[in-house]
Amino acid sequence: MLSAFGRAFRTPDLRRKLLFTIAIMAIFRVGSFIPTPGVDYGNVQQCVAGMQDSTSLLGLINVFSGGALLQLSVFALGIMPYITASIIVQLLRVVIPRFEALHKEGQSGQSKLTQYTRYLTIALAILQSTTIITTARTGLLFPGCAVDVIADETFMTALLMVITMTAGTGLVMWLGELITERGVGNGMSLLIFTSIAASFPTALWSIAGGANGVFNFIVMLLVIVLVIGLVVFVEQSQRRIPVQYAKRMVGRRMYGGTSTYIPIKINMSGVIPVIFAASILAIPGLIAQFGDQTADWVIWVSTNLAQQDQPLYIALYILMIVFFAFFYTSITFNPDEVADNMKKYGGFIPGIRAGRPTAEYLDYVITRITSAGSIYLALVALIPTLVLVMLGVTLQIPFGGTSILIIVGVGLETVKQIDSQLQQRHYEGFLR
Repeated sequence: MLSAFGRAFRTPDLRRKLLFTIAIMAIFRVGSFIPTPGVDYGNVQQCVAGMQDSTSLLGLINVFSGGALLQLSVFALGIMPYITASIIVQLLRVVIPRFEALHKEGQSGQSKLTQYTRYLTIALAILQSTTIITTARTGLLFPGCAVDVIADETFMTALLMVITMTAGTGLVMWLGELITERGVGNGMSLLIFTSIAASFPTALWSIAGGANGVFNFIVMLLVIVLVIGLVVFVEQSQRRIPVQYAKRMVGRRMYGGTSTYIPIKINMSGVIPVIFAASILAIPGLIAQFGDQTADWVIWVSTNLAQQDQPLYIALYILMIVFFAFFYTSITFNPDEVADNMKKYGGFIPGIRAGRPTAEYLDYVITRITSAGSIYLALVALIPTLVLVMLGVTLQIPFGGTSILIIVGVGLETVKQIDSQLQQRHYEGFLR
């Protein structure tokens, strides 16, 4: 593998792409530490040092921004507004026929949907930056911190901060698209990878502090290695449905007569179900922060829905992951559409009639595979958290096992792209 890395950097075109990608990732990390105008950087550092990783909705955004949110930097929102906008545009295809028509138009329609996603990203960035600045001014961003993180609370200062954070989000979106266009891998995924990987070692090393710290650290490392092995095994697994194409004459030429397959991954929905489930479960806790802390409902929410080790939280988390896994898979894979395309080009599954029977068979297979995939997602998301509870450690790995899922998944896809480019140049590549 190390020799393959050497060959990759000895190839001029690929070396240029790799260095460009690394440079953009470095710029993204540097921007995460540049404070927004109007922020008292010293007081922010003092407040950050006195708090643990948050499990709230703001804590989720902080993970995806690589810790930039709690730093109140120019990249405080990170890539989260773009992720949210992309998911919303995808979901709108179900309810807005115009979006579905654009999706089927090919490259021109996809370009239009991408433009809508960019506009929605900026709108969400304005909304989220306003929320973050409000929570910072009222003290809810750093509960228990006695100093003010924003010294000047005038309207013009708040407006300047909103404009700066929104512009930072636009710049992050542009950097991600630059990586996709001129670098290696998917730009947005690599920026998410950079954000999570930057905060992961610090959170992991913090486990070593306190009683039995070394033992807990070693156990957690072993668990992470096992989870990585599970993620690699499942993410590389797929169900291959054989497809046969009949021979047909078009003019004087004969087409078809070939055999292929439809690759269906066990986890077709990726990490989207976990993100949805964690975001929705974090909303009650965020609302409770604005209520009367002595009220019964606030105490109940703080006890049952704000702690990841509570039975009710775990049960709701699993149910939501399963629900969103099925929901998102039904959007991204349409058995009726696949069956119609196969019938149009003379394809059929051996032993299954073309048309409606093929769609029913595909739906049956997808249902079984998604059931296993959703259970796998729930296990990956909960195993590290449950192990920490068993060890009696109060610190949490940011975003649970899903951080591992994202890091390993993005790493595998990037290595595959580098491998394919090496093989195009008659090299052996990473994968044997």
